[in-house]
Amino acid sequence: MVEKSTLKKLFERSYIVIALVLLYTPIFLMIVFSFFNTSSFSFSKGMSFNAYIQLFTSSNASTLGQAFKNTLLIAAISSVTATILGSFASIGIFAMSKRSRKIVENVNQLPVINSEIVIAVALMLFFITFRFPDGYTRLLLGHISFCTPYVVLSVMPRLMQMDSNIYEAALDLGAKPLRAIVSVIIPIILPGILSGFAMAFTISVDDFIITQLNKGTTSGIETLSTYIYSSQHTAGGLKPYWFAAFSIIIVVVVGALLLINLRRYKKTPSKRAENSR
Repeated sequence: MVEKSTLKKLFERSYIVIALVLLYTPIFLMIVFSFFNTSSFSFSKGMSFNAYIQLFTSSNASTLGQAFKNTLLIAAISSVTATILGSFASIGIFAMSKRSRKIVENVNQLPVINSEIVIAVALMLFFITFRFPDGYTRLLLGHISFCTPYVVLSVMPRLMQMDSNIYEAALDLGAKPLRAIVSVIIPIILPGILSGFAMAFTISVDDFIITQLNKGTTSGIETLSTYIYSSQHTAGGLKPYWFAAFSIIIVVVVGALLLINLRRYKKTPSKRAENSR
């Protein structure tokens, strides 16, 4: 008779396998179909690299390239700014009393748990009321305000794990408050800061609703998300080069993650050896 522990392990592994298959099969299929130059999900045209060639040779190549540049520019500026604001805000929140910290943390979570469409409409009303100019100004402010709470959520756990006496010790040794924060606290919470930056960058690149409602009707700014939305409606569906574009993005992101994890894996044995000494 099969033991309960064996059944439990089999169920847990089966659940993980099914979840991974459901998550990654669509991504895998998109990469596969990017080599068959079709948007009808068939293999009738045979395998080719035409979809990748069309990224640079089609009539929409310049518009697509500009949309890609806008996406990276907005994501880079907003994520860096949100990371700086969120990191120093986290340090300030950590220095508050427990009651005040709890209140501010709950307020910080409102944009995260709230529907994105609500945040987008609220930002649109705010920009219209105070007459902010269309274009990059609205987009950058909207992305920064939406990404900053995620940075705070990423940095706060690191601060909670830190010994608060370290900052006081730095002050006792003659460091000024800003020098103590930069030289002592920030190196400790750096992994949380990097995680917050990565999360903010990803959210900004992925965003559609806030960008679509706040870019303005006369700005003419397109990001990848807004351009694919307009292209799908005007061109009668997705073009094959979109699959190629997304496949390249996936490969670049996965490759970067593998390099980062490989670097961490190489550093781990040396740290363990130092700790054992």
